[in-house]
Amino acid sequence: MCAAVGDDREVEKLYEYGEKLNDAKDKAQNVSDYEGILNAVKSGSTKAKQLAGQLIPRFFKFFPDLDKQAISAQFDLVEEEELAVRVQAIRGLPLLCKDNPDHVSKIVDVLGQLLACEENVERDAVHKALLSLLRQDVNASLTALFKHVEIGMENIREKVIAFLKDKVFPLKVELLKPQVEMERRITDLVKKSLQDVTGAEFKMFVEFLKGLSIFGEKAPPGRIQELIEIIEGQADLDAQFNVSDVDHIDRIISCMFMAIPIFVRGASSCRFLNYYNKHIIPVFDKLPDERKLDFLKSVAESSPYAAAQDSRQLLPLIVQLLKIYLPRRKSEDTSFNYIECLLYTFHHLAHKTPNSTNSLCGYKIVTGQPSDRLGEDFSDIYKDFTERLSCTEEIVRTMLKKLTQGMAEHNKAISAAKTEDEKAKIKAQQLKATSGLRCCNNILSMTQPLHAKSPSFIGDSRINPSWKEPVKAAPLATAGVKRSGGPSNGMGTSSPATKMARGGGGMQNQFVNRSLEGLSHAGRSSGRGRGVGGRGRGRGGYR
Repeated sequence: MCAAVGDDREVEKLYEYGEKLNDAKDKAQNVSDYEGILNAVKSGSTKAKQLAGQLIPRFFKFFPDLDKQAISAQFDLVEEEELAVRVQAIRGLPLLCKDNPDHVSKIVDVLGQLLACEENVERDAVHKALLSLLRQDVNASLTALFKHVEIGMENIREKVIAFLKDKVFPLKVELLKPQVEMERRITDLVKKSLQDVTGAEFKMFVEFLKGLSIFGEKAPPGRIQELIEIIEGQADLDAQFNVSDVDHIDRIISCMFMAIPIFVRGASSCRFLNYYNKHIIPVFDKLPDERKLDFLKSVAESSPYAAAQDSRQLLPLIVQLLKIYLPRRKSEDTSFNYIECLLYTFHHLAHKTPNSTNSLCGYKIVTGQPSDRLGEDFSDIYKDFTERLSCTEEIVRTMLKKLTQGMAEHNKAISAAKTEDEKAKIKAQQLKATSGLRCCNNILSMTQPLHAKSPSFIGDSRINPSWKEPVKAAPLATAGVKRSGGPSNGMGTSSPATKMARGGGGMQNQFVNRSLEGLSHAGRSSGRGRGVGGRGRGRGGYR
């Protein structure tokens, strides 16, 4: 009872201090009243501390000589055991900066640490306080938050990154004002923080930067190249390549995939392709098996954007690899996925430097340049190359025939499935089979033009790689037009492979399990090497 009476007196006393300060015309003269409020933080009851958490920020601006004591007192309240006291103190922190912007950095630094709190109501108060300060002074607030990203303790750093991603980045239009100046500032802060990030964090930051207006559709070439340089830095393309450094391999592949949409916008792929050409492709056979296919996919997807000079340098190694994986005899194991990647790359590179294939493949392409080498005899090279193409085509057609013949068998398996697990397993196999069929059709579409003495190389988007989402066919605009009898192979017309694959039921949704055996000896895809885990740049996290 006595304790309760004492608590009430403390609260009453604080109300008196507050009323005096409210009524005072020159509040700076009421130093003792404000000091009384500050003293309640050390010895007051829970209710008194909660009230002090409201009163300290309210009158803070009138007592600049007590600012350090007042801020310290508010921070003490933030560390109280009682949740209600902490929440009230957190809500008051932005008010300490309302008329004193010099304190923003310090307050945001503390709020950044409080993002690790466990109570939902407390964390919500922290979020609101931080957003309030971002609206007051976005530059100082972002600088303080990114300090945690750059050098903060691990658990706090992760919470700050999550806050930036979920709360700040979606409000970039509202918060980043003046726009160009603040977008430039946050870009610099992001770049400074990228020395030690996971793969998932790096991807998130790059996607955010790509969404800024300074890197938008109207951005000058220099800005687009800046994005590529950020990704090149993360890929560590100045480092000596070590084939046993799996983290670096994962990081390079992941960064290449992130760079491709920027190559589309005109940025140079030169540094990536030169690194591939000098350091990785020559030791391709020594790469970990589970990384090889992703690497080849990254080369293939970047090849349409290679410059002519880079294409000329890269093409000999691609042809060398292609000859390794194009079988000479039907009995040889066939890595269909590898072949698709290499053929796709070959076509796009050769399209930019066609006469380079004269000495590499025995073609007779005339450009009028000395590099045509038309006076030399490359007939043996041509014979070997086209024989490999023919052998590959026979193996691919056999695989397509197996798929077609097994469709009915697979339909029976679907009908007989009784449990959801069985159905899910069959659906997964269907997806794999769909990719396999597309892969085989793509190979035939790309090998057939290469039998000519002077072939036309595919340098456009008519071939859609099997590992990418299928391109949806446009709906027919005119009624009465005869529909094609089978799915497109990406060439605009039905190829012999497509015709051979037709049978009972649609090729795209009926498959056979046994026909997939041996379809690919190329290892498994890693989802483009992106992932979470340890911190990047030497600490994993890119797979």
